[in-house]
Amino acid sequence: MASDPKRSASDWRTVHGDLSDEEWALIADLVPTFSGAGKLGRPAVHSKRDVVNAIMYVTATGCQWRALPACYPHWNTVHRYHVRWSKDGTWEKIVDRLRELVRAAEDRDPQPSAGVVDARSVRGASTVTGETRGYDAGKKISGRKCFGIVDTLGLLVAVVVVAASTTDNVGGAAVVSDALPKSKRLKKVFCDGGFKKAFSEALEAHQVVAEVVSKIHPGRFEVLPKRWIVERTWSWLMNNRRLQIDYERLPAVTEGFVWAAHARLLLRRLTESPRAA
Repeated sequence: MASDPKRSASDWRTVHGDLSDEEWALIADLVPTFSGAGKLGRPAVHSKRDVVNAIMYVTATGCQWRALPACYPHWNTVHRYHVRWSKDGTWEKIVDRLRELVRAAEDRDPQPSAGVVDARSVRGASTVTGETRGYDAGKKISGRKCFGIVDTLGLLVAVVVVAASTTDNVGGAAVVSDALPKSKRLKKVFCDGGFKKAFSEALEAHQVVAEVVSKIHPGRFEVLPKRWIVERTWSWLMNNRRLQIDYERLPAVTEGFVWAAHARLLLRRLTESPRAA
């Protein structure tokens, strides 16, 4: 039986389907249009929704841009939009809105008062070169390091991607600095022992307290209070294969993939019906 290249992706993809109408309605107004009626340049050929679906497909499956199925817009178009949206903060704005919606649904204040920070080193492909590539001697990984801060629900507040050689103190201070404008209530940040005195001093300058969560027992595994929240978020995100290896030339584009992956999770959380008891 001959395959139909124009069939819907949801016909053959069971885990990561395209956005539903309900999901798209939550973010449609945040996705910018760069050409069209009344604007300079060639009119847009593809809908913004198709482009978003294609980017989320690449994020989830980890496929090469050129390997995008024919049911999506041309790979070059999708890549160009993703780079632009990563640089101008479109993906981050989408997650900021969805995070506030999820917190409201959980009867929480839209702005968190506490966060959990952690870093994850990711092996870099040959396309990751120059000053944005480094070597994490502790984890023996050559590539980049992603610093993230989440609220107590595990929702991303800020992300910073840097060379893997960057210390936890420097990267942690940078990601907390990015999180502060989003929450004036942020007063405490939980972290592990890798964040030293310099990190605490950097936070004190913003009237934020850093609390180190140490190992409970040196000889066996114990779930660490608060720390497990950010670890769970990393595990959610790493189900997206594009995030398991860094292929991007620009750290901002990697950050865009992180935001896109988290946006997909939040959209499902907001639109899926609660499971029956």
